[in-house]
Amino acid sequence: MNLTLRIWRQSGPAAKGRMVTYRVEDVSPDMSFLELLDVLNERLTLAGEEPVAFDHDCREGICGACGMVINGDPHGPQRGTTACQLHLRHFADGATIDVEPWRARAFPVVKDLVVDRGAFDRIIAAGGYVTAPTGSAPEAHATPVAKADADAAFSSAACIGCGACVAACPNGSGMLFTAAKVTQLSLLPQGQPERYTRVVGMVDAHDEAGFGGCTNAGECTAVCPKGIPLSTIGRLNRDYLTATVKRGDVPGS
Repeated sequence: MNLTLRIWRQSGPAAKGRMVTYRVEDVSPDMSFLELLDVLNERLTLAGEEPVAFDHDCREGICGACGMVINGDPHGPQRGTTACQLHLRHFADGATIDVEPWRARAFPVVKDLVVDRGAFDRIIAAGGYVTAPTGSAPEAHATPVAKADADAAFSSAACIGCGACVAACPNGSGMLFTAAKVTQLSLLPQGQPERYTRVVGMVDAHDEAGFGGCTNAGECTAVCPKGIPLSTIGRLNRDYLTATVKRGDVPGS
């Protein structure tokens, strides 16, 4: 295959970025998209040019590090797939492919395709954990959990924190990520003692990080590589409303 890549190049956070065109020839359709970038970077290095900076880690679709916008779609055109698991056979031979970083105020560009997703870490630090001392791991069946709740909690826990939801959202909202992290604990017995302080703390951290508000547009779920449903945000909204009532923040309460 022969492909033309138009890649966003930006030397640093304060630098002005631009799209740069590269021609990559004789690559296998069985390569992943990151392997394509590896080939490009090897050729750039041999030519004495600066390689393209991009995030990656596991390359198995489970770490969420490989986030980039490919032809306008976070992670590319293949649904339920991360960029590292996207193969070149999904593109036509001779195609021109645009590659850009996540575009969101809360995800400032560090260099080229690398963005700072530390805002997600701050949301987790605001409540995405259980503080109760539980000792060693309990017997799996010691605390019964309804299957529907267990399934929903597991679905939310599948979130890999890649940020595709933010990149796709017209408001730059990180609410699908926040809802997934809230939900995976709020549905389980271990998460009940801090259920309502957790949701308030994490939503506040979300807003303080500069993410936009959620208007239920649904683009987030369309690009989520783990298929987390929009109903997860509805569950967060219910918990948040309950928390505000408990605190007496609702006028007339």
